[in-house]
Amino acid sequence: MAELGSGEVYAPPRTIQAWKTILNWLSFFFQIFLQIIIKASPANLSQLISSPSFKPLTDVELSELSQEDGPPSAAVTVSDSGGGRREWPAEKLTVVLDLDETLVCAYETSSLPAILREQATEAGLKWFELECISSDKEIEGKPKVNYVTVFERPGLREFLKQLNEFADLVLFTAGLEGYARPLVDRIDDINCLSRRLYRPSTISTEYREHVKDLSCISKDFCRIVIVDNNPFSFLLQPVNGIPCIPFSAGQPHDEQLLQVLLPLLKHLSQQQDVRPVLYERFHMPEWFQKHGIPASGPGLRIT
Repeated sequence: MAELGSGEVYAPPRTIQAWKTILNWLSFFFQIFLQIIIKASPANLSQLISSPSFKPLTDVELSELSQEDGPPSAAVTVSDSGGGRREWPAEKLTVVLDLDETLVCAYETSSLPAILREQATEAGLKWFELECISSDKEIEGKPKVNYVTVFERPGLREFLKQLNEFADLVLFTAGLEGYARPLVDRIDDINCLSRRLYRPSTISTEYREHVKDLSCISKDFCRIVIVDNNPFSFLLQPVNGIPCIPFSAGQPHDEQLLQVLLPLLKHLSQQQDVRPVLYERFHMPEWFQKHGIPASGPGLRIT
């Protein structure tokens, strides 16, 4: 469109204004069309289950968090930086992290619009290209290789580094291992993830498929949380779930990891039981009941 303004042809002021108006409308519709392509494209490898709208974690009021609960009873005493004594839980908090649209977003490289990659790069978003093995087979029977472009959520590496200081980190994704394993190898450069679980570890329920049952990680629900942009992932243990805003390449200035999730997780690491705090903040059992899923199962009880 730059060529339209480069000609040396005289045009009356009204004609110029009309052309500007047309160009603005064309630009507007192009952006809408681009977003439709990205969202509808099979290149988006997150393969998440579509769900009704819910209220994700958008803000953490630290002043309220510091006043919610007193010191946990099952704790050890350590010295703080000021020389005083403070109570901390005896065991590390277990933080289960989703992958797609929580830590990263990925697109099939051949279907990714160049303008999206350029805009993300100019905005400072980190990305890398990846080869991963598909579950599909070539005609000769050899494994098919997919080429994907992965965008890291802003602050990802620092988030994992700081989280690793006070929590035991577990990756739990509904993605296939052939795709997720090489991706996680790239983002976990300090080997802070103690365990990785892929799609075969998820279960199917009468309400949703690919549900992440935390009982395969721990039988104690007092000190375990799951961070996921899809709340149906933790429907078996809703009071252990932290719903976060989905991440896409069009959000280069997203602050969820360092400004929102990290402060909450630090606060939860000091609690003997994380469930009362998360229940008061999100009321996830009631949210599931509104969507026809009854509140039942051991992970739903707060004791």
